[in-house]
Amino acid sequence: MSLSNRNRQILELLMNRTDDITAGEIAAEINVSTRTVHRELSELESILAAYGLALQKKSGKGIQLQAEPEQLEAFRRLLVGMMAIEYSPEDRRTMILCTLLQEDEPVKLFALSHDLAVTVPTITNDLDELENWVKKANLILVRKRGYGVGLSGSEANKRRMIAMLAKNGLDESDLFGKSMNSHSPVKQRLLELIGKENFTKVEAALWLAEDEGLSELSEQGYTNLLINMSITIARIQQGKPIELHPEPYSLRHNKLLTHTIEHLSKVIPIELTTAEIFYIAELLEPKSHTHPNLLLPMEELSYMEIVWKLIRNMESSIAVRFSDDRSLREGLLSHLESALTRLQEGATIRNPLLSQIKKDYEALFDAIRRAVDKTIIEIAVPDEEIGFLVMHFGASIERQKQFRRNVKAILVCTSGIGTSKMLAVRLTKELPQINIIGHASWFEAARIPEKEYDLIISTVDLPLEEDQYIKLSPLLTKEEAERLRLFIQNVTLQKEAGESGESGQDADSTEKLHRIQHYVNEIVSIIDPFTVYRIEQSFHSLRETLEVICEYVRRTGVIDEVEPIVNLLLERERLSSQLIPDTGLALFHIRSEQVRKPSFSLFQLEEDLLLDHETASEVRQLLLMLGPKELSKESLEVLSEISSFLLIPEMIELLKSGTQSEIKHYLSQELAAFLENKK
Repeated sequence: MSLSNRNRQILELLMNRTDDITAGEIAAEINVSTRTVHRELSELESILAAYGLALQKKSGKGIQLQAEPEQLEAFRRLLVGMMAIEYSPEDRRTMILCTLLQEDEPVKLFALSHDLAVTVPTITNDLDELENWVKKANLILVRKRGYGVGLSGSEANKRRMIAMLAKNGLDESDLFGKSMNSHSPVKQRLLELIGKENFTKVEAALWLAEDEGLSELSEQGYTNLLINMSITIARIQQGKPIELHPEPYSLRHNKLLTHTIEHLSKVIPIELTTAEIFYIAELLEPKSHTHPNLLLPMEELSYMEIVWKLIRNMESSIAVRFSDDRSLREGLLSHLESALTRLQEGATIRNPLLSQIKKDYEALFDAIRRAVDKTIIEIAVPDEEIGFLVMHFGASIERQKQFRRNVKAILVCTSGIGTSKMLAVRLTKELPQINIIGHASWFEAARIPEKEYDLIISTVDLPLEEDQYIKLSPLLTKEEAERLRLFIQNVTLQKEAGESGESGQDADSTEKLHRIQHYVNEIVSIIDPFTVYRIEQSFHSLRETLEVICEYVRRTGVIDEVEPIVNLLLERERLSSQLIPDTGLALFHIRSEQVRKPSFSLFQLEEDLLLDHETASEVRQLLLMLGPKELSKESLEVLSEISSFLLIPEMIELLKSGTQSEIKHYLSQELAAFLENKK
């Protein structure tokens, strides 16, 4: 059986859908015309009939693949073994790179053309397209007549290229699913290249070493580390060792490195050379671009500015008060920071739900598309990313209705906070008795004690036993809702605890009260001492200005010496401007062991102070935020929340012309709302 790439794409869509799909939806998904889809469907009908399958076409509803489950599974297995695939150009180039990364000897162009079922000139054109991409990875594409083609460069750079291919071509479901047979040939090749068979063992080793520092990693950081560690093991097993670093440097042995190597050696029978230990040490070294004395993330205000502009543009398009939704702001800030960084790096954004999102939320999708085009002009934002933003704004719209719940559930959604909240709202509509008590990443889910929840609901495969969780799509179809009901009846409700469960709830309530108390204490300790200082003298330099305002702070007992704090503030200013865009305000912030307690103050100058000579930007309001070197999680969150207020027009006006009591009152109101979200 020989199928074209379009045939295969359409078949995959039909086999993965339990409901009807229209020809228009198929056309949008595979980027062809509806007429082309109808022509391809006609070809497929005769092929499917030979295997006892049929296409059911319902006028006004769509198309559905009709087959008994056994027939469908048999046909799926047959496709994997028999299908002659017509690769897309992007997939074909990925396959070429995979081959070159796996082979030690040059590969003949004829061999590549035969394996990929295309002509030699097509392969030559693909190599031309890959030339710059390979160069950016600090590798060389060696092409000589009679030689073939090969990749030249360090093993470290080859491993980094494999990691980048995996990042662009695989998602969490591919990485953590139990079977590789259901994947496309390209994904299967990538999973082989990164050593998918070692994933569980590597994750177990990292888990055991987690207490030594890995717990501080974000979900994305942990996943990237897992991929890179797995690639390392796979390349060692394939006889492709890392080169010893040519520059001499001392290996800093720490508990994390020692424990990781110890656990890896136990679960995977490999010998680690000195060079490999050096390489693993680099992988485990935290990749932080944050200045050690920085109180707030350097880019937080710039991303928050994007979030506020996007929200205001949406409000001008849709009559919904998105700016009142603190949860939306938090979700967008977290999501856009990661998404925009990936887009700037040239990564591919994939959204398997895009077609269904466009169908179910057409008006919202179009509104967000227009708002994003108006807000983000530096880079092109693809429709796939717009689809994820639909989930955030859709969840915000749905959150206007609240429901009671009585089954404790934890959500695992790797696509982002907006996706998980949209699923939470849809679950509430279908099954109001479900109480979403938290959101977890895939690696957190495996660690949560079962006594803390009744049910785990995930949008991806998890490294857990099948009876420990249920997998649903973020949009929750009717069939999935019914399957979830059965799961709750047959599994969850049977696990419900009696009196011990109630005592656990009491413990949870007590813990929650203590957590809220921590936040309240931090808020009071920052807001109560907040002071507005009116500075009437003139200044000739930023240093002179900072020396004067830091002296005011010294008198309150927050710091002991002025000069060290001024030097840190000037060093921070050299990293990037402290101006808050379009406000006439500047926020100076650092953390230091010389700061006794968190402090937030406003200094209103008599005359404008020139901060940015290139743009001739001047300010009259200087905000000073100081924190100790070691700060509690609650304190950091409160200070970060206060910084986010600095882009709210009402807050900006108060800082310019409001009294100290008016500013305190506003901060107290906003932080009270912030506290409500913590309950």
